[in-house]
Amino acid sequence: MADEVDSGGAAANRAEATLAEQATVRPDARPAVLDDEPGLDDEDGRGGWRGRIWAALRTLAGAVSLVCGLTWVLLNLHGPEPLVDLATGVVLALGGLVLLMPHRIRLPGPATGIAAVVAGVGGTVAGIAVNTALACCMFAYVEDRGFPYFWLHRGGVADDPAVAQRLASTASWHVDVAVLTLNLLLWAYVGVLVVALVVLVRRASRRR
Repeated sequence: MADEVDSGGAAANRAEATLAEQATVRPDARPAVLDDEPGLDDEDGRGGWRGRIWAALRTLAGAVSLVCGLTWVLLNLHGPEPLVDLATGVVLALGGLVLLMPHRIRLPGPATGIAAVVAGVGGTVAGIAVNTALACCMFAYVEDRGFPYFWLHRGGVADDPAVAQRLASTASWHVDVAVLTLNLLLWAYVGVLVVALVVLVRRASRRR
């Protein structure tokens, strides 16, 4: 009889210990995240000075991009190419929001970097296929390339439009570095937004 009492008491003690462990919240416990892949703000870089510098740079870049995007839209609502300017502002603003919300959208670091580089360089180079030419002013022939904004230019001036066009076709291309940088930034943000979209779609599919 005493053995049965002892075994019953031991079982009760174990049950109480289990309940106590379940009720105890560890101070270092964190909410579970939906994305299990390593992100731009993962545990490795969060505690050191590199992580703090990266977080500050990311926040600064996101804020600047968001403000520039909204300002771009407001300043170019009645410009010569409103759709292009609207798309530019939206890409900058959305890219800024993604950078400002690491707690909402964890971007996988390597994939995001590769997507930004590939989209930035690939989109800018592919934009060279977009070409426009203009003949004017007794007589000048100007050719521009690039998308969404022209960053390659060449031209020729002569007394005859055909001669001006021929001179332009043999002239050297001139690179507008500022516009080239803008194109690279826009296409890089497109790559980042694609990765963010993939992350959100995967998160939504896991919740189902």
